[in-house]
Amino acid sequence: MDTGRFIPSRAFIEEEALQYSLGEVIRRRLLTLKVPVRVMKHGQRPEVTGRNPTQVYAESKKTLVVRVRKEKEFSSCKPSAHYQLPLATSCPGLCEYCYLQTRLGSRPYLRVYANIEEILAEAGRLIAEREPEITVFEGAATSDPLATEHITGSLRRSIDFFGAIPQARFRFVTKFADVEPILGARHEGRTTVRFSVNANHVIRAYEHSTGTLEQRLDALGRVNRDGYPVGVMIGPVMTFDGWKEEYRGLLDRLSLTIGESPAGLPVEIITHRFTSRAKDNILSVFPASSLPMQEEDRRLVYGQFGYTKYVYSKETMGEVRDFFLEEVARRLPGARIEYLV
Repeated sequence: MDTGRFIPSRAFIEEEALQYSLGEVIRRRLLTLKVPVRVMKHGQRPEVTGRNPTQVYAESKKTLVVRVRKEKEFSSCKPSAHYQLPLATSCPGLCEYCYLQTRLGSRPYLRVYANIEEILAEAGRLIAEREPEITVFEGAATSDPLATEHITGSLRRSIDFFGAIPQARFRFVTKFADVEPILGARHEGRTTVRFSVNANHVIRAYEHSTGTLEQRLDALGRVNRDGYPVGVMIGPVMTFDGWKEEYRGLLDRLSLTIGESPAGLPVEIITHRFTSRAKDNILSVFPASSLPMQEEDRRLVYGQFGYTKYVYSKETMGEVRDFFLEEVARRLPGARIEYLV
């Protein structure tokens, strides 16, 4: 099955990254894929050009940068995990609503890190600090690590690493479908693979350069059959003409994919929201975007980090909440809604 495997248009590798075995492995794999590779000094910025912000953004998303991660400390990832596992930054997807529009700026290069052994060693230290408690790591807080796994192998190495530690748990979410590199890993049930899915209307209109719904559901079925714990993230949920029918269809297709094992399936449901800064960034990159970002139709609330964001009205949120509580219980019996926001 075609999984839409990502092939960068160009790559830049730091000199220091080539001193690590993974850096050299990545270089060889890129050359095999006929990707132009340039070596650069630490701190040097990749050269990506374009006639306007839209072109610069799109070309940046096709640019792979291989670095050495200097920061030793891991960021927290509450409430879903204790720590972020920094395998990569950014992703090749062009989702118009993505919150990384705000975090990564106008040049969201894909960054991967050659010093995977040092990163996992730090994860091991953090696990030991919290023993005998379980320590949970999130692998997709600022990236989609599956998208570049065929180039780096870092995700499978992490899955094997955590699979060998009873006190560790690992989780990541993806919009991509190339799961072949992680099938057969020694996960020991300690890695949860979550798939971000949505109504076809949303995927087609706003989730450019990602896996189709059919591809994601096929990949979900494959990792489920490989024994991985799996989860589903539905979001951002949007209300549009016929939205209830589309989301009912999505839940039915999930039920067919999961088969007889929906009991305990973790489901995360996130409604569409945006900040003023994100809206400005989105419209600079996607000037013709039809994203529903009319402030007058929204309610302004404070986020957990002190900034304000526009969310659906209380009436719309109540309708969405009632719909999913009823339909998930009916179509995915035994599934567990972890949150609905």
